[in-house]
Parts: sequence; C-alpha cells; structure tokens
Amino acid sequence: MDPSETKETLQNPPPPLHQMEADEEDENVKQLEECSKLYLSLQDCLVKTNRNWKSCQLEVQALKACHERKNKREGK
Repeated sequence: MDPSETKETLQNPPPPLHQMEADEEDENVKQLEECSKLYLSLQDCLVKTNRNWKSCQLEVQALKACHERKNKREGK
C-alpha cells in the first residue's frame, strides 16, 4: 500500500459497517416518540441478557403499555 493511501485512510476512515441500517433504525426509534426510551431500554436488556426475552418482560410490558396509551390517545 502506498504511504499516501495510508495517510488518506487514516484521515478519512470508511463509514462504519451497516451505518445506513443504523441510521434507519434511529429514524424508526424517533417515530416511537414518547415510547422510544422504553424501546431502547428493551434493546439494552436484550443485549445484556443475550437476547433472552423472558428476562426482559418488564421492559416488554412497559413498551406495550406505552404503545397502547399512545394508540388510545390517537384514537386508533
């Protein structure tokens, strides 16, 4: 590899893998509005418990309740 290419790579690193997917997920989370914190809480729990949904039922139920309140207010 040419030293100038190395310097350029260090100055302009490639975007992180799956950056577009992460950006799309951020947009989806923003659409959750007041439930977004609960969604992120659930995601954190799932990461901490190696995707064990049974261990994250408090977060699941809180997110479900938030969606139900939101839908009731919006008349859905």
